[in-house]
Parts: sequence; C-alpha cells; structure tokens
Amino acid sequence: MRNYKAFIKYSKAGPRYTSYPTAVEFNTDFKYEEYLEILKQQNRSLSLYFHLPFCRSACYFCGCNVIYTAKEESKERYLNYILKELDILSSIINTKKEVVQMHFGGGTPTFFSAKQLEKLILKIKTVFENFALDAEISCEIDPRFLNEEQADILTKYGFNRISFGVQDFDERVQKEIHRIQPFDLTKNALKLVRDRGIKSVNMDLIYGLPYQTLESFTQTLEKILILNPDRLAIFNYAHVPWLKKNMRKFDENTLPSPDIKLQILEFCEKFLSQNGYKMIGMDHFAKENDELFKALENGTLHRNFQGYTTKGGADLIGIGLTSIGEGKKHYAQNFKDMLSYERAIDEGRLPFERGVKLNFDDELRKYVIMNLMANFKLDIKKAEEEFKINFKEYFKEDLKALKEYEDFLNISENDIKVNETGVLLIRNIAMCFDAYMKNISEEKKVFSKTV
Repeated sequence: MRNYKAFIKYSKAGPRYTSYPTAVEFNTDFKYEEYLEILKQQNRSLSLYFHLPFCRSACYFCGCNVIYTAKEESKERYLNYILKELDILSSIINTKKEVVQMHFGGGTPTFFSAKQLEKLILKIKTVFENFALDAEISCEIDPRFLNEEQADILTKYGFNRISFGVQDFDERVQKEIHRIQPFDLTKNALKLVRDRGIKSVNMDLIYGLPYQTLESFTQTLEKILILNPDRLAIFNYAHVPWLKKNMRKFDENTLPSPDIKLQILEFCEKFLSQNGYKMIGMDHFAKENDELFKALENGTLHRNFQGYTTKGGADLIGIGLTSIGEGKKHYAQNFKDMLSYERAIDEGRLPFERGVKLNFDDELRKYVIMNLMANFKLDIKKAEEEFKINFKEYFKEDLKALKEYEDFLNISENDIKVNETGVLLIRNIAMCFDAYMKNISEEKKVFSKTV
C-alpha cells in the first residue's frame, strides 16, 4: 500500500512537460525567417493540430486559450482566416508528406456547425492529400455542443477518436465551475459517436475542483463505468488564478485540501484497476487492449501537446490562434491575440509569434525528460550512443538532485526505471533534469503544484 500522505512534502510548482523546453522559455529570439527555413527542410511525416478557440461561456476551471462569444460571424471570420493560413502553409512546406495524426482542439470545436466543420475538413483534405490509412484523427468535444449532423460529418471524414470533457457529474461541483452537464446529456452524446462507429473514446475528469470530496468523486467514477470509455484522463486541477482570471471566481476555501486530493487519486487508481483500466501515463488510464497501454509496455509511448500518443517521430504543425508546432530542433507558437493573428495572415505571413530553437543541451534533456514522462524509464546506453556523451558525467549534478527520489527509482548502469509509486511523482523526477527550472525561484508562481 502506498503512503500517499507522504507525497504532500513533494508538492511544488512544476511543469507538466508537454514540451521541453516548456512554453515559458519560448521567446522572440527565434526569428520568422529561421522558422520558415526549418519548415522547408522538414522531411518527417506530419501531425496537424487545429486550434478552434471559441466557447459560448466560461468554465471557471479552464486553463485553455479560449474566446467567449455567441456571435456566428466571429466563428465564420476565424474559419476563413484558418483557410488562408492553410494556403500560406501550403506554399512553404511539402504537403505531400504523410499525415499520421490530426487533432481538433479548443475551445469547443463542435461549437462550430456541421457545415463549418465540413468546410474546414474539405480544405484540409485538399491541402494534405496523403493521410496514412491508420492516421489518428481526433476531436475534443463538449457533450453540451454535439448534434447528429456534427457527428455525421466527423465520422464521414475519418475521425476515429473522440475526447469528451466531463470533469465531474456532481451537481454542486458543476454549478460552482459554471458547467451544467447532466449525466444523460453526456450519455446521449456518447451514443451519437458510438452509433457511428467511433471505437476509441476518451473522457476527461478533473480532481481538486471546489466542493469535491472522495465520496462525490466516487459517484462520478461509478457513472463513468456505466459510460464505459476506452480511455480516461484524470487531471489534477491546476489552480493558477494569477494566470487565468476566471479561476478567481472560486472561493479557495472550497477547494479540497492536498490530503483529500491524494485520497481521491489513491481511490481512482485502485477503483479503475479493479474495473479494467490501467495507468498508462501521468493522469491517464486505458483499457489493457488499448494501443496506448501496449505502447507503454514496449516502451514506444510518446508525449506531445495532444497528450499521450503512439504517433511519435512526426513534425507537429500548429494551425490557428495560439497553436504550437514542434520539430526535432524547435517549437513555434502562433500569435495569442486575434488582431496580430489576422494581420500576419493578411500580410501573407504565417502567424508565427515566438518559439525556441533547441541547442544540444535542450535536445538531450528533451530526450531524457520525454522518455521518463512517457514510458517511466530511460535507456542510458541508448542516450549515450545517440548523443555521444558519458551520461553520469554529463548529468552529475542532476543525478545528485535525483537522490531525493531514490525510493521511487531503480537506477543501474544501463537504465533508470521509475517504480509504480514513483509514477505519481513523475513531474518531480523529470524536473531534476530541467536546466531551466534551476533558475526559477520557488516563489515565482508560473506552474501548478505537482501534488
């Protein structure tokens, strides 16, 4: 039995490592012309991310880049700019490369109508004609905004993965977070996609929200079992009101204590493992027949801005407001404000604002951190061979920092393996190899707490 209470002492501000270096390090020193040259020279397969940032109203827990509107013309205008961005992109990159992954994220992608979604998809298919037969094509969906016409369009054009935002089924919690979403509504949305042949469904839950208790979250999990999703993402709520004004709506006295959150986490792991799900990554669970679980077992799981995936080794192109792209040696982010985004496209330029060009140390540490985050292990000999280093000499200081977590690790000459308990502290463990975190004081509130 794990001593979850002992974990509280490890709670500190830290990244979730969807990238390394993290977005905090993105800057304008990485110039537009350098970015264009990199795009022109890329020769790997492609992963496409489309950010559709609109929502009708605010969910107070949300940390995403979102625009709240009820105006149809705002959505139509944005959609037209996305199409123009695709035209500009097609004149720069080799669009005949194979697309192995595509994801619609938000916001609320299905806040766009079926007609608007089809308009976008048809344009994408015109620009990128070479989709892999086994391409992972996914869409985030708020069950409150899904109808038959939208479900028809998504399945017609090959979407094969759906991720539903649920968060919590408790009525009091839903009211406090400003997201009323009855169980039957979610059940009906699930039926819409299942009836159309979608075989892979994920559901997002969040623990640490106002008024949550172990008892209330247990009831939510019991209802989740009725819905029977293939995957679950159970996130630790990141309370960062200094970054997201909507989070200031919460009375912080209503947030569950770290002790309660750990009780919920402990119960989740036990309850889900007893009901056919296994932990496959930080915050993520999947059924044993799911390809993510199989990838974790053979050490080929990857992590990027879309979460965990089996489609590693592709160049990620971010399209739309705030979107982030990733290559072997760079990250690139589009403008965050609409005016700058539109102005760039009107000038015939990609809406690139900032990013980072990776140096040798960045590449090496990215390799180490992402392997630990995705597969909970690192092949030291493979890292030495690939980067031509003496691992223990290069990371001498980092390995000293790692001693704090030695009870959660098995370190040999050949590898580092995180044990079952250490999986829950994987962010802390990865931080030991983060060169940038060493220069950020504990008082600097940039990241959410790890526990």
